[in-house]
Amino acid sequence: MESIFSKKGQAFLALTFFIGGILAVAGILIAFITRSYVDTGYGVAASAKAEEAATAGAEDGLLQLDRNAAFSNTTGYSVSSASSTTATVTVTQNSPSAGLVTILSASTVSGHVKKINVVVSENASTGQVSVVSWTDIQ
Repeated sequence: MESIFSKKGQAFLALTFFIGGILAVAGILIAFITRSYVDTGYGVAASAKAEEAATAGAEDGLLQLDRNAAFSNTTGYSVSSASSTTATVTVTQNSPSAGLVTILSASTVSGHVKKINVVVSENASTGQVSVVSWTDIQ
């Protein structure tokens, strides 16, 4: 013959497991959301640093062309930005067509890649550099 106390004990044990399971799922969910939030913050910061470095590289390419209209570097050179990140810059004369210069600046920070492509024309008589297009590739 079963007593009434053993049935209450069984119900209490089942309730304990049920509440414990809910608390475990809630804890895992909170940990996942917190980690995602932190990772997103770092990703945004890394992307911004890569963008800053790529922009600094493109502007340096423009400065090089302003100083020397025949400047060309197809192998790439490095430019450091204020946030201690670097960009690799290539300057190609007569690209995409004669009389135009293409500047490609690329930077990678924590896996976040930013590339900026600038096409420039230069007036042969005045030496004035004019930006034809400024495109964020990636």
